[in-house]
Amino acid sequence: MPVRYALLIYGEEGIWAAASDEERAATYRQHADYGTWLRGRGWLRGGEELAGSSSATCVRVEDGRTLSTDGPVAETDEQLGGFYLIECDDLDQAIEAASHLPTSDRGTVEVRPIVDNN
Repeated sequence: MPVRYALLIYGEEGIWAAASDEERAATYRQHADYGTWLRGRGWLRGGEELAGSSSATCVRVEDGRTLSTDGPVAETDEQLGGFYLIECDDLDQAIEAASHLPTSDRGTVEVRPIVDNN
C-alpha cells in the first residue's frame, strides 16, 4: 500500500538571499525538472516554496487565550524553505526522491511519513 511522505527542505536563508538572479533562475529550473522526474514516477502529490522565516507567525493557546508571536519557532542555522508531498511504496523510495532533490547538497531534506487516519 502506498505511503505519503512530506519532503521538508531546510537550508540557510542567507545563501538564497545572496544568490544572483541567474543562480535563482537555475535553481527554479532544477526544481521544475525535479517535479517532472517525480511525476514520471507517479509520486508527486504537491509542493510549494515557503516565504522566509521572518514572515512566520507562531500561534499558541494558553488558558483559552490565543497568543501570536512574529518569527519562527526557534532560531536555527537552517530554516524550512519548502516542501514536496509524495506518495510512493516505501521509505526507500522516499529517500531516493529526497536524494534527487536539487538543493539536497546545500541543506537538509527531512523525510516524514504522513499519518493516515483512515
